[in-house]
Amino acid sequence: MNANELARHIEHAVLSPGATEEDLVAGVRVAIRWGVRALVVKPCHVAAAVRRLEGTGVKLVTVVGFPHGGQTTDTKVFEARRAAAQGAQEVDMVLNIGALRERRLAQVFYDIRAVVEATDGWPVKVILETAYLEDWQKRLACRLAARAGAAYVKTSTGFAPKGATVEDVALMRRTVGKLLGVKAAGGIRTYADAMALLEAGADLIGTSQTEAILAETARKAA
Repeated sequence: MNANELARHIEHAVLSPGATEEDLVAGVRVAIRWGVRALVVKPCHVAAAVRRLEGTGVKLVTVVGFPHGGQTTDTKVFEARRAAAQGAQEVDMVLNIGALRERRLAQVFYDIRAVVEATDGWPVKVILETAYLEDWQKRLACRLAARAGAAYVKTSTGFAPKGATVEDVALMRRTVGKLLGVKAAGGIRTYADAMALLEAGADLIGTSQTEAILAETARKAA
């Protein structure tokens, strides 16, 4: 896979707690330079990112319930609606991890469903935060996300003790089949990392190391 092909699978993340407007501008430049699928930013940066990405073909994604998923459903719905009003095109939301672990399945389902409905048809990716879940809980989360109308399931926020693994991506792909997309994120730093996860069944790669990965890809192709 060459750099252009790989870029179409990458969503470049500018989500560090300390990310400034200057960091956002740098992230926009990386996203445009390499032609990635999307730029993922914090809610406070949505409006500025929309202006800077206009006409570039790079999608704008923001996060909801990030990074722990413990916000109330009403709060998540407000975040999603606000993002949509400002011009975001997709949402990556963190499910209620504690509720899932306690088997409060209706709460998890309606939390996801409310955000899906709030986005009025544009894609929602549900972040499982796999580092905190057993395999059966990961499978259950995937099924709940599918029933709630999500478009993708996603491994991680990047802020947990562990990020994306080949094993988790393969498990998620087996669980959702062709119903949903799978996004791998968290700790993806090299071409080898990205390719292993795509081969395991991921459709998308979320990373803040886009420049390094794609530069490495280009060097390999040369």
